[in-house]
Amino acid sequence: MRKDPIKEARRYVDNARDVLQERAELNTETRLYVDDKYVKAAGHYLWHSVLIALDAVFHVKSKQRPHPDVKSYYEAVGDRDRKLLAYVVSGYKIMHIAMGYDGNPSKATCDDGIRIATEIINRCSVMLA
Repeated sequence: MRKDPIKEARRYVDNARDVLQERAELNTETRLYVDDKYVKAAGHYLWHSVLIALDAVFHVKSKQRPHPDVKSYYEAVGDRDRKLLAYVVSGYKIMHIAMGYDGNPSKATCDDGIRIATEIINRCSVMLA
């Protein structure tokens, strides 16, 4: 991992954007991606970017498992920034569930995932400054 977690998080967002723009075929009539494989990959990149940024600020640890669950992030973020919490909750549902697991082919959903990931990373960047 790189030394600057915010730059690393932004790099993952760029990777997600590249996957959707360069590899995923978009049906321009329906505004749906043809192959959910690329949507899933982009969703995983986006959610990972969010976790990198959140870990840089909140240092969430798990007592029972090697990785914390999403509720641990909700608690840590909610104690400090309620607006950021709203983004994280929405981001989890869009990036991790809708895109990453379900492969939701909607371009609007993917665009929202990129927008929310960018917003979360920007807010985390300000908190680190």
